[in-house]
Amino acid sequence: MRTVELLLDGAADLAVLRAWRHLAEAGMPSQEAHAHPTNRPHLTLAAVGALPDTARDGVAEALAALPLELCLDGLLRFTGRTHVLAWAVRPDPELLRLHGAVWRALAASPEAGGTNPLHAPGRWIPHVTLGRSRRPAWGRPDAELLPAGLRGPVRGRLIGARSYDSATRTTEVLAP
Repeated sequence: MRTVELLLDGAADLAVLRAWRHLAEAGMPSQEAHAHPTNRPHLTLAAVGALPDTARDGVAEALAALPLELCLDGLLRFTGRTHVLAWAVRPDPELLRLHGAVWRALAASPEAGGTNPLHAPGRWIPHVTLGRSRRPAWGRPDAELLPAGLRGPVRGRLIGARSYDSATRTTEVLAP
């Protein structure tokens, strides 16, 4: 699997790292515990089987829209085989245009091996993951899950993009 992920500016990145630390210090599952060198705050736009050259031009063209404004606002909880606590990303029109353009570039390339439908326009829920667990783990009120000073909207910018390759567990810079 390959992803297309947007990267946060320094201030937003630091805010997410503070939230990871806060959860870890409270004894809750946190991305801080994921020690792989590729682990960093990001916003996933799409996941595909491969990132072929046939899709790269369209993806690169879409990513030329960077940098974009970012607003982290509110917490989300996803359930299923894995439970996820995430910081919601407000989907402004520019982000939705970028997401749609990346999705179309990947979907138009049969060599990509298919797109993950959870990232499809209209279905995609933009977020930055704070923690993952095999069991429900964040039963506290939202106000207790973020550190003081980060409980309201956090603004920043989306400044770059990368692709994560799950087979090699490596990343590749896509933009700037």
